[in-house]
Amino acid sequence: MIIWIVGASSGIGAALAKEYASTGYTVYASARSEEKLQALAAESTTLSGDIHALPCDITDNDSVLAAVTQIESNAPIDKAVLSAGFYDPIGLDDIHLEHFTSTYDVNLHGVVRCLLALLPGMRQSNNGQIAIVSSVSGYTGLPRAAAYGSSKAALINLAESLQPECKAVGVDIRLISPGFVKSPLTDKNSFKMPFIIEPEDAARRIVRGLDGNGFEVHFPKRFTLWLKVLRLLPYALYLRLTAKL
Repeated sequence: MIIWIVGASSGIGAALAKEYASTGYTVYASARSEEKLQALAAESTTLSGDIHALPCDITDNDSVLAAVTQIESNAPIDKAVLSAGFYDPIGLDDIHLEHFTSTYDVNLHGVVRCLLALLPGMRQSNNGQIAIVSSVSGYTGLPRAAAYGSSKAALINLAESLQPECKAVGVDIRLISPGFVKSPLTDKNSFKMPFIIEPEDAARRIVRGLDGNGFEVHFPKRFTLWLKVLRLLPYALYLRLTAKL
């Protein structure tokens, strides 16, 4: 089985690469840092599967197409997990257009580039699974996350929109919505993060979820279910609560 993991240089992506390799998958691990990917690939010598370093910049369409073409020249891609992300928390006083542009180019446009590269091969074979990693910050608007949260909300909408049509042609679109996971991105937060988990724990939860039948994999549920309820509140109450954060 062949899996392509984007955003594999650290955090959830790196942990997922090792988790899938430990179950016998051939893993193609992509990110911009070749050095980190090579170090990750070296760890697979003790695992039942292999990890191949495949540097790729998802802000560059040619780079994405080249990566997918290279994998498919060996074998069809059975699964893809699109987990690359950009996060820089800023408040109202520091907000600027470039911040939104940089965030969207990775979090949203990068995913779209990967989808457009993956879908032709999967549609031709009537087989394949693509997991889009969003975030619970996409459920509702939260302070200091206007760009990041809105990019992740767009991914939720994107996955929901594509799922029915893709299912009709044999492509399984899934949505992954993690809470706080220890990573270089969450290390930027200066506040206490409730129910934060290690990336290895997140990877195991994702693998179990993608092996199941549900559209969305979200965790930890003691946190994500609370946020799902929060977004159902009337705005008058919801905005009073988020103003306290």
